[in-house]
Amino acid sequence: MHAFENLKQQFLRPADEFTPIPFWFWNDKLSRGEIVQQIQDFHAKEVSGFVLHPRMGLPREMPYLSDPFMEMIEVALSEAEKLGMKVILYDEGMYPSGSACGMVVKENGAYASRGLELREYPCQNQFVRLPISLQQGESLVSIQAVRKLSESQIEADSAVVLFCEGSVVEFAPPKQGDWSVLVFVDTPSRGTIRGVHPGQDDGEPDAPLAADLLNRDAVQSFMRFTHERYYEKFSDYFGTTIIAMFTDEPDLLGRGHVPGLKPWTRSFLSDYVADGGDERDLPALWLDAGEETGAIRNRFAGAIRRRLNQTYYKPLADWCEEHGIGLTGHPAGSDDIGLLSHFHIPGQDIVWRYIAPEENKALTGVHSTMGKCSSDSARHRNKRRNANECFGVCGVEGGWSLSADDMKWYLDWLFVRGVNLIIPHAFYYSIRGERRNERPPDVGPNNGWWPEYAKFSRYMKRLSWLMTDSLNSAKVAVLVGDSFLPWRIVKPLYESQIEFNYLEEQLLNDCCEISNGTIQIAGYCYEAILIERGYQLARSSWQRLKKFVEEGGCIIELTAKGVNSPDIGQWQVGQETEVPALLTGMIGSDYEIKPAASTIRISRIKKQGRLFYVIVNEGETAFQGKLRMDLGGLIEYWRPWTGACDAAIGEQAADYLAIPISVERRECLIIAVDPSRPQQQGRKQPVRKQKAILDLSQGWRVIGGPWKGELAGLSTWTNWEGLSNFSGTVVYETTFEIEEPSQIPLWRLDLGDVYEIARLSVNGKEAGVQFWKPYVFEIGQYLRPGTNVLHVSVTNSLANRYDRKSLLSGLVGPIRLYGFRVDGMERKDRSD
Repeated sequence: MHAFENLKQQFLRPADEFTPIPFWFWNDKLSRGEIVQQIQDFHAKEVSGFVLHPRMGLPREMPYLSDPFMEMIEVALSEAEKLGMKVILYDEGMYPSGSACGMVVKENGAYASRGLELREYPCQNQFVRLPISLQQGESLVSIQAVRKLSESQIEADSAVVLFCEGSVVEFAPPKQGDWSVLVFVDTPSRGTIRGVHPGQDDGEPDAPLAADLLNRDAVQSFMRFTHERYYEKFSDYFGTTIIAMFTDEPDLLGRGHVPGLKPWTRSFLSDYVADGGDERDLPALWLDAGEETGAIRNRFAGAIRRRLNQTYYKPLADWCEEHGIGLTGHPAGSDDIGLLSHFHIPGQDIVWRYIAPEENKALTGVHSTMGKCSSDSARHRNKRRNANECFGVCGVEGGWSLSADDMKWYLDWLFVRGVNLIIPHAFYYSIRGERRNERPPDVGPNNGWWPEYAKFSRYMKRLSWLMTDSLNSAKVAVLVGDSFLPWRIVKPLYESQIEFNYLEEQLLNDCCEISNGTIQIAGYCYEAILIERGYQLARSSWQRLKKFVEEGGCIIELTAKGVNSPDIGQWQVGQETEVPALLTGMIGSDYEIKPAASTIRISRIKKQGRLFYVIVNEGETAFQGKLRMDLGGLIEYWRPWTGACDAAIGEQAADYLAIPISVERRECLIIAVDPSRPQQQGRKQPVRKQKAILDLSQGWRVIGGPWKGELAGLSTWTNWEGLSNFSGTVVYETTFEIEEPSQIPLWRLDLGDVYEIARLSVNGKEAGVQFWKPYVFEIGQYLRPGTNVLHVSVTNSLANRYDRKSLLSGLVGPIRLYGFRVDGMERKDRSD
């Protein structure tokens, strides 16, 4: 088999390695039979893995990590092994990670999460003699006096370090002004995590105390309770069935902590000073100290991140590697790329609809960077996979309102940015009682799309396969910090289909090679560097960038008024909208779409010597145009949702090839190119001209559901008596007449507006299911002369039932049947 054909077969039937691996909420009393049945159900829907996630609702009689709990884990692992499925263990009960559901602190109270607290004592311009009182578990870090300019501002460099003698500090203001004595205390944060048993949620009396993740000994205790416990029981599964351990957004202060604290741990001041800080920086963590305030806060945050990497993430990664598995999961921040360095499978999470199709949320704000946060971390550190925990509380109206339409949008948003491991949040073991309202919705077995979930599994596998063991062809790198990923400067790049990768400043300095006007790392070769907030870059970075420019490299910096950067020969622009044209003029473009479309995203992928243009429509209207590419060959359209693969015939110009493309709303289209083979010869794409239209919006009846009868007109069933909160399936029927359907070669039925899942049968034959607009079906093969019967089964959102919503539901229309002729010729009668 030719290499290109082999790739196509891998695309159509990707290995189980590329399966979605959903969170599986264990949130109720567990039974062996139910665990086995659910795993078999997952497997039947082509879901070949899961994250075992202990969750709120586990009964008290089955304590987290107890022998009865571990017996249920054994049941799940054994069944997964039989079916060839993979398991990721979750390292906490419930989240954020690091306390072993409170066992770390219960064993040793000194391991509880800590914070730095500021206590202020105004002097009122007088000599003060101040007693220092500390509670049990607290320690004094520093005492300083500062001159206040306002309630929230201090005079720069006014800080005076004071010393405490006999639990008393004395201070006489050295000059006029409003002075305050600031006492900095290392104190328990009193933060908690969400536990897995009743009474352990936020604000409840038994909520488990968070652990001090900046304390190496506390982290070792955490790993002993969790990681070692799992390995002791299930070592035979490690590296085979068990492939990774998931750590979930560790929180240094814990949830519901004492307000106003900064992350801290015992004796951290000496580490901070050794890391380039100063004791007199501490006031600026709370109060404005002038021009240096931002730099001081960034320096402190950087010191905390480095400490967390060393005390938490690195030990976890080392343990996983030593035991034959990978570390995956994600940090707390959407732009915490610096905290991903030790992950074997870097990750992020889409949650709370911070990213969404509406209000330009796809491209604006800090959360819009998270897709490439994980993928670019993996790209530049030679890691095959990167993950996203997606869909949690992402419904447009919260609760159970997440639609299959939105789920598809989120998947495409992730894939075109390079994510290649999907962790759906979540499949619920149980939705009994209040369990269904705990971070909903269930996006798997308890949702309306579950009978058809194999279609989603196949789709996720195909795109995950394509985005693995491949390189995108970005020639542009955007320089980023440990916790700063610019979104303003990249927004117009997305809108102009200019591919880029985020490049960490640390990697620029430590791992990149500068050669012949390019910056090279991990197989990527960048001809241009973009900079936003250049004032945050280290001097060493500017020196490296200067060498890049001197060798012919291109740098564009987005600058702000009054903020100056070193002049190394970079181009400076005041508006991000200037960047695309400037870039194209400097380094050219290997491809472009015509006409321009700000909602189309493109990633050009190189895999085994072949090129794949992954084209995603993030907008609400279909796109039709052409993809102009600089390199031709054998070209095909690959459609990952349906698996259809068709020849593409391009128009050859002097210096480019133009390929017609049509990308529907919620569609991902792949243009596959084999440069080693000649372009197929043949006719261009057929021109379809409308021949006949039938309006089928009237004459419908309901034959299945809670109400049956004739309809005066199509409308949302929430307007029907007694159905305002109904969730379920309603079956519609109508008939229509066609004399000779075979005289028209192509018939398309457009159902118009449907809420939300539509299954169509024509004359008793299944014609397909659609999950999002456009609800269009090709039905010519099912039509017959004379009377034809349509059945449309519509399943709506579960939000109406579970959240007491009245979201639009059912078949609304208008409904049209279109006939087309192709290339000006009508198809001959079937009998010819």
